[in-house]
Amino acid sequence: MDDTDINARFLELGIELPPPPAALAAYVPCLVRDGMAFVAGQIPMDAGTVLHPGHLGDRVSIEDGAAAARQAALQVLSVLRDTLHGFDQLERILQVTVLVAATPDFVDHPKVANGASELFVELLGDEGKHARVATGASSLPLGACVEVAVVAAVSS
Repeated sequence: MDDTDINARFLELGIELPPPPAALAAYVPCLVRDGMAFVAGQIPMDAGTVLHPGHLGDRVSIEDGAAAARQAALQVLSVLRDTLHGFDQLERILQVTVLVAATPDFVDHPKVANGASELFVELLGDEGKHARVATGASSLPLGACVEVAVVAAVSS
C-alpha cells in the first residue's frame, strides 16, 4: 500500500488517527514477524477515557458498540502506522478479532464487529477485507464494551 494514498483517504473521509496507545500491561502494542504484524487488542479510548463502557444487551446499544469497534480499529491503524513508520509496508488486513462484552442473551456480535470491519474496507479497499472472529466476553479490560485485535500482512 502507499502511505500517501492512505493518508489522503483519511483526509478525504475526514478521519484523524488517534495517537498510538501505549501498552497498559506487560505486552507490546505490535509485533512484526515473518511478514505479519500482530496488533494487540485495542479497547476504544477517547482522550484517555473508555468509549461506551459496559455490556451490549444492557447499557450499550448496537450503534454505540459499533462506534466503539470503529474507534478501536482506528487505534489498530495508529499502532500499525507507528510500528511500520507509515503505511508503505502494510499489504493487507488478514484477520480481525472483535471481543464484545455482552450479556448472556446478546446475539448481535457481528453487527458490533462491523464497526471495525467496515472501517478497514472504507479506508483500505480490497486490502481491508479480512477474515473475522466476533465473539462475546463476560468482561473486558477497563470495562470496555469491545476489544479489537488484528493480524496484518506486511512487507519487509
